[in-house]
Amino acid sequence: MTEGRQPVKDGAFALVLTVLAFVPTLSQIGAQIGDLSGRPPGPLSIGLTLAQTLPLALRTRRPAVCLVAVGCAFAVHQALGCPATFGSVGLYAALYSAGAHQVSFRRALAIAAGAGYAVLAVVLHRLGSPTRIPDHLAFFLVLAGVWLLGSGIRRRRAGEAERRRLAAEVAAAAERAHIARELHDVVTHHVTAMVVQSDAAQFLLTSAPERAVDSLTAVSDTGRRALTELRYLLGVLEATGRPASASEDRAPTLGKVGDLVAQARMSGQPVEFTERGEWRARSVEVELVAYRVVQEALTNAMKHAVGQRTQVLVRHGDEHIEIEVATEGTAPSSTAAPAARTVGRGGGRGLTGLRSRVRMLDGELVAGTLPDGRFRVRALIPVQPTQE
Repeated sequence: MTEGRQPVKDGAFALVLTVLAFVPTLSQIGAQIGDLSGRPPGPLSIGLTLAQTLPLALRTRRPAVCLVAVGCAFAVHQALGCPATFGSVGLYAALYSAGAHQVSFRRALAIAAGAGYAVLAVVLHRLGSPTRIPDHLAFFLVLAGVWLLGSGIRRRRAGEAERRRLAAEVAAAAERAHIARELHDVVTHHVTAMVVQSDAAQFLLTSAPERAVDSLTAVSDTGRRALTELRYLLGVLEATGRPASASEDRAPTLGKVGDLVAQARMSGQPVEFTERGEWRARSVEVELVAYRVVQEALTNAMKHAVGQRTQVLVRHGDEHIEIEVATEGTAPSSTAAPAARTVGRGGGRGLTGLRSRVRMLDGELVAGTLPDGRFRVRALIPVQPTQE
């Protein structure tokens, strides 16, 4: 829209300068160097005045053409000794526009303009101009300063555009990383739960067929939950112009931790869930990160300690939300599936990503083995106000 308005602005500028060029009281204001006089006003001087103002309608779209046209008209106007005109100000505008808007052949254009001015100075001297060499040099420095002013504006605009581009790339990379973490958390947790539940169903088909039906039902429920969260993430990716937090009604929150616990229990994981303090709605990011901490800890428990007792503690404070998930690392129980493994002692990609997300909220997440052999994940997340 801005680019579409620029030709109109340039045309209006050229028209205003053209009108002012024929105001008698402004005739002594402008770019004058020859000081040759004697030619009376006439069609030629009027045409040369128009040639110094009307080309400014192209000053941003064709700055080189504009400068050549205005510069040549100014040189002829000075060499013929035409009456002074305010239209000669167009030379300053053309030089500034060339410095600010010319993209290619900038150096060649500057050299050509300098050479043209030198030729004009020689011609004026041979025609008897009283202007001395120092005066020519001073006027040249003024013209060069106008060009450099435009060049400075060009560099500043280019720097701002580059900063905006880099900021957009950083924002896009951050959003991609956020979506990647969300996908990792969703897919890893639900697929792990479905694998464990399927293994349990196969194990129970031979020992307790009636319980195998419950395991298969749990697989179906887990798949539906996974689809729900994936739909939420796909909604975030849609080009709706809304931030990810705008869909907070569909985003997982700390208030839905009970669903995670129920899902883990259906997978055969004995989970004890304790919640202390008064739950209050927090900002979407705090709720989501807290939910992901519990989700990742339960996922690790189902992956590495199937059938082992897991304790989940959520404490709501005035300034922090504290989450602690501890899993016993002893041998699996006799009713667990044969593929069960002991608790992993190293943080995986999920925990590493969670540490980063918790730090972004000025919180802290630690994971490791306790003296009694349990593997514990503990997070302390500062409370932020709910976004209105």
